[in-house]
Amino acid sequence: MIQELFRVGPVAISPFGVLMVVAFLAAWAQLRWGVRRLGVGDDEDASALLLAAGIGGIVGAKIYYAGLYRDWRLFFDRSGLVWYGAFILGTLAVLWVIRRRRLPRWRTLDATAPSAALGYAIGRVGCFLVGDDYGYPTQLPWGVKFQFGLPGPTTAGFLRSAYGADIPGDVPAEELVAVHPTQLYETTAGILIFLIGWWLIRRGSRPGTALLVVLALLAIERFGVEFLRAKDDRFFGPLTAAQVLSLLLFGVVAILWRRRPAIRTA
Repeated sequence: MIQELFRVGPVAISPFGVLMVVAFLAAWAQLRWGVRRLGVGDDEDASALLLAAGIGGIVGAKIYYAGLYRDWRLFFDRSGLVWYGAFILGTLAVLWVIRRRRLPRWRTLDATAPSAALGYAIGRVGCFLVGDDYGYPTQLPWGVKFQFGLPGPTTAGFLRSAYGADIPGDVPAEELVAVHPTQLYETTAGILIFLIGWWLIRRGSRPGTALLVVLALLAIERFGVEFLRAKDDRFFGPLTAAQVLSLLLFGVVAILWRRRPAIRTA
């Protein structure tokens, strides 16, 4: 995998960093279209919403990561941008901007939801390029061997010790093993979810529909892919922390579904 693209002085620029920038730009373009399409704001509003989501998301991701492993030094580590931490604090920041600018809440959130799915999909490409967030070993033809994965390469020895992977004992510890490219699974799912949200906005669906459908699909996607991901945070039996949060998010969506405002007709 690609560890470094180039350097700016002493700072190494990785593919993940570049793809994060691309993800923010794509999300801004989608959000700009969404607020215009729904008539809830202008380019300045879109920029304010994205800035709030970006700052809140990065801070929230780092807080979640450091709290998960109970080591606050990890807050300053370059790795550890965890999706649900970013989602929680990023959402709170967006709600604050909506209130401060007096934007219509449901319609504005509809405009932001596909942007989140699109940014998520692009960001996972960056994860793939640096070998982060890979899955368990697989015999499928599209399995990938990560020589420089994060937090370690997909060698038989590392997968056994770090994640308890079931690898035959006759496979040498230093041998690279093909694993599920779960990052690309999430990219594919994220693009499909983005397209569904975009379509719901285009067809003029009931306020809140695009938001809640996108959130429900993201929760389902994350819950499912976690079974394939090599994880060390299965604190709830076979479930990871992200899977528990996915269930909670789906429950919140189910509660809010009936509270969507009706479409006003003349």
